Amino acid sequence: MRVVVVGAGEVGYHVAQRLANERHDVVVVDTAAHRLEYVKSHLDVAVLEGSGASPAVLRQARIKDAGLLVAVTNHDEVNLVSCSVAREYKDILKIARVSDPGFYRGESQLHPETFGVDVMINPERELALETFRMLQTTAARDIAVFAEGEIQIIGLEVLPDSPAAGRTLIEIAEGSRSSGMITVVVKRGDKVVVPKGATRIEGGDLIYVAVLPDFVHEALTLCGHQHSSLKRVMIAGGSTEAYYFARLLAQHDIEATLLVRERERAQELAERLEKALILNGDATDIELLELEGVGGVDAFVALTDEDETNILSALVAKDIGAKQVVTLVNKSEYAPLARRIGLDVAVSPRLSAANAILQYVRRGKVTRVALLRDTEGEAISFDLTARSHIAGHPLSSIDFPEGSIVAGVVRGNQAIIPKGNDELKVGDTVIVFALASAVDRVAHLFPA
Repeated sequence: MRVVVVGAGEVGYHVAQRLANERHDVVVVDTAAHRLEYVKSHLDVAVLEGSGASPAVLRQARIKDAGLLVAVTNHDEVNLVSCSVAREYKDILKIARVSDPGFYRGESQLHPETFGVDVMINPERELALETFRMLQTTAARDIAVFAEGEIQIIGLEVLPDSPAAGRTLIEIAEGSRSSGMITVVVKRGDKVVVPKGATRIEGGDLIYVAVLPDFVHEALTLCGHQHSSLKRVMIAGGSTEAYYFARLLAQHDIEATLLVRERERAQELAERLEKALILNGDATDIELLELEGVGGVDAFVALTDEDETNILSALVAKDIGAKQVVTLVNKSEYAPLARRIGLDVAVSPRLSAANAILQYVRRGKVTRVALLRDTEGEAISFDLTARSHIAGHPLSSIDFPEGSIVAGVVRGNQAIIPKGNDELKVGDTVIVFALASAVDRVAHLFPA
């Protein structure tokens, strides 16, 4: 499929990268020549300099041949106009990045439908949701939620002295109530594999476990972690992400304190976030963090607009004693650095946006896509239709592509972590983890 990506920033780059890796015909449009040069030198895509809001530029990008327009510049207006220009092409799906909270509160007179937008993506709100889900299990490095939480895929570091360390998956299953969980991917160093029963888990591994809610505590215990509840959170920054995240905490009666450096922004947030405590101060100020009790919070979340400030404040908070730290990182090259220097979790708007966008690109009856951090893979939920040849067959008889594994099945109101003799049935929602090399072949198994 031909895809036109308007915007060569972090979000546009990542979406283009994923789609190019899956052999879509991608063209990236941007007004900044230096950004396009970077994209061209790193990705197998076409680039075009110009405004995505220009009809002439979109025609030059062969918009008439495209099946998807993804408008993800940093300017809502450009993204909306790009979709408006593409309205005359009937067979194209138009996705726009729109960050203005007004569009989501129903206050604006300019609704997205006015511009012909089919899907509206808000990376800042998506990141806030992802961070909130992750902190529900404070040991999690990453978390993807399916079927309204009935199946969760949790990324956990295996601690060296944990019950799982040094044992194979078969040995772990024999000594635990394993019917409610399955390990879907193991990362050791730079190597990522979909494991077999004989795969041995070692201390320091990052593993992703698909788990039913009642088995989360056991998964944590096996990896050497304790389960803890979320009651107090400190947020560094007054960014849009911080605003959305604080609203989520308030909705769940979780105590939130925001440290905002800019006085005017602090006053604005104090008016909009009635349940949160807003303090005007620098999140890298050690004395301020100690005074405000960062050592006693369940989580410290750094959500300023500056990556460097986020990393530094998170390191300070972790050193003082915050139980869990989450760091917003916009620059992709900073994500591995954050982990190497000891930060627990680095979150990124580009990944959050890509999670939301990719489900509209996949073949078949895709209901959700979640990119799993550090794995170059994704968890995808498919609705199984009568057109699929795998319907009515047990998993053990289905030739799933190398690099993929069924993580869960939702049948009516029942969530299942399946075994080899479990049969897939028409109407099931099937959750599959697949490495990037296997995504396209997995999708062929689930025709619409």
